[in-house]
Amino acid sequence: MVLAAKIFVVKEENNLTLLASKLKNFRLEQDLNAEDQSFTLLSEISDMNVSKESLDGTFSFDSVFLVDQHGKSVAVTRTYHAPFSFDLFGKSLYLTIFEKKSRANSIANELSKALFMSLGQIVEARIQPDTLKHFHDDNFDDTKVIFFDDVDLPNISKLSLYGEALGSTSMYTDYLTHGKIWYAVVKSRKYGYVVGVTRNAIVTVFSRIDLPDLKRYLKNEILPLLD
Repeated sequence: MVLAAKIFVVKEENNLTLLASKLKNFRLEQDLNAEDQSFTLLSEISDMNVSKESLDGTFSFDSVFLVDQHGKSVAVTRTYHAPFSFDLFGKSLYLTIFEKKSRANSIANELSKALFMSLGQIVEARIQPDTLKHFHDDNFDDTKVIFFDDVDLPNISKLSLYGEALGSTSMYTDYLTHGKIWYAVVKSRKYGYVVGVTRNAIVTVFSRIDLPDLKRYLKNEILPLLD
């Protein structure tokens, strides 16, 4: 199963015990009407565990979507369960949410409001273009996908390469003169995982992996890349 995660930076606060106390009783209810039905959507946090360097938990939330039942649209609810982890690394505190981008962004905003009473205290992490290039160059033996942005060619905003061992091709070298790597799918030499990484710290692992191993991989190979 493909696992995805997005990493954020927590501004200013780095006291994990204090964060845990603020999140301990988090529970949010929201009323919603859809397709002539009324719903009460629930968001809550469970399974929290705090240690000296990390705070883990699960953010659960309801979402409404429409399904077809014999030609009629019916609104139903689904509950998502997104593991998350606050990790101290160097002088920074990072939040990793193990969900797809859009849902991870929404959860990060809810956590920012719960912890700091405002948005903007939990923001996207960033990998500098040169740092991502070096990461790719260190693991490019089996690169199959690369996207470039900030392209200087007229009327072209993005470039992409698909194929085998792209890091050793002349087109890769040529594209680097016109843009910066935004996304690359590489095979980690150390761990053997096939991983897609973007400059705004979205990580998708295409190899077979469980959550504890993914957390370990992110801490050892991805957190060191962040600003």
